[in-house]
Amino acid sequence: MKFELVFIPCHGISHLRSSVEMAKLLVDRETRLSITVIILPFLFPGGVGVGASAYVEALAASSNDRLRYELISGESQQPTAKPRMDLHMENQKPKVRLAVAKLVDKYLTVPDSPRIVGFVMDMFCVSMIDVANEFRIPSYLFFTSNAGFLALGTHVQRLYDEGKYDVSETEYEDSEAELIVPSLIRPYPVKCLPHGLASKELLPMIARLREMKGFLVNTVAELESHAFKFLSNGDTPPAYPVGPMLNLENQVDQKPSEILEWLDEQPAKSVVFLCFGSMGRFTDKQAREIAVALDRSGHRFLWSLCRASPNTKITEESTNLEEILPERFFDRTKERGKVIGWAPQVAVLAKPAIGGFVTHCGWNSMLESIWFGVPTAAWPLYAEQKFNAFEMVEELGLAVEIKKHWRGDLLAGTATETTMAEEIERGIRCLMEHDSEVRKRVSDMSKKCHLALTDGGSSRIALQKFIQDVLKNIDSTDMSL
Repeated sequence: MKFELVFIPCHGISHLRSSVEMAKLLVDRETRLSITVIILPFLFPGGVGVGASAYVEALAASSNDRLRYELISGESQQPTAKPRMDLHMENQKPKVRLAVAKLVDKYLTVPDSPRIVGFVMDMFCVSMIDVANEFRIPSYLFFTSNAGFLALGTHVQRLYDEGKYDVSETEYEDSEAELIVPSLIRPYPVKCLPHGLASKELLPMIARLREMKGFLVNTVAELESHAFKFLSNGDTPPAYPVGPMLNLENQVDQKPSEILEWLDEQPAKSVVFLCFGSMGRFTDKQAREIAVALDRSGHRFLWSLCRASPNTKITEESTNLEEILPERFFDRTKERGKVIGWAPQVAVLAKPAIGGFVTHCGWNSMLESIWFGVPTAAWPLYAEQKFNAFEMVEELGLAVEIKKHWRGDLLAGTATETTMAEEIERGIRCLMEHDSEVRKRVSDMSKKCHLALTDGGSSRIALQKFIQDVLKNIDSTDMSL
């Protein structure tokens, strides 16, 4: 019998890309399976990120019988408005309900149609469980971040339910307290909590995860073995480590291709790459401190710089850099460095010249760096990135620190401190050490991640287990509703 999954990714471009890669892998591995990906309207115009709208248009044009993309129309919120994820999702519920109803009606009238056996949704779309329940279809989570943060969130939510979670949003960044988290080997500093947990904004979403039948996690069992030991204790739905889900296809225009050609001319492992994601932006003061650190370090560099755009969460590519960076910076560094706007991150990390990556610690970026065996220096900016930095530096030894504690959250609008050139330079020098233990660990983990995606590898085994478990839903779903 044919069966189908309905994917509901979050509107963020990085979440959407990961979900699409997951869907492609599933239909490739199971010939009886088809997937409909429901693409929700972006929260901001353009989707926040280079090529977001074009990417969605390309998906719509590539629909086929087994992998379809259903675009939900709607107006994005204006960039000057404070985004309300919960309201945005509530507004999409009737549209998703209608899209699924049309799909169900079609399958009831067409012979040999698949049976819808599951909704697979992003954490920020968990309110869509209500829609799935109306159709009596089970829900699953596709978690685009790591198992460690998923486990931390479920632990914090349990503490909150039991009245044992007394973290204050206004005071947590000055706290010296630590949490004993079962999924971590080391105590976790309260001051390193992501803002969404400290403010408790994420807890209602995390609470609903209990209603799901399982978690697909974009990670590798060998990378986060301790976290998966916690997630397999029976207190949470089963977790399937199916990553890394990476979009390794490179589409570069003329300008980035010149960058790649320049990298081809540099010695192996000689260039430090600085890139901070589609929403990473810096004040002019912070940009100057980074420039001073790069100048003093003496290392070759490729720096993707986006400056803060007033009253918006969207980055702007830098212009008139001579006016904000130190005097004669470009003269002193022209033979060994480049400052650019948008960077083709995957293509850059794949180059042998890259010896280190200064990153905002977005999970996709962390997975890409490990895949290519490039050690990272952690510079978290928002969301769960403070946890990612802690896990990679303290728990796993796969990254170096620039400093111990990062204040503020870019998306929450809480104040961030300027990181001084001395700290940045020290982090870069540590990152670029050729024979460091971190570099050796990253190289070893890279091999394990590649092996996990081969037949018989841990991620392929987990994916097959998920497919087998989903097939058990065929007898329990009722397409006539």
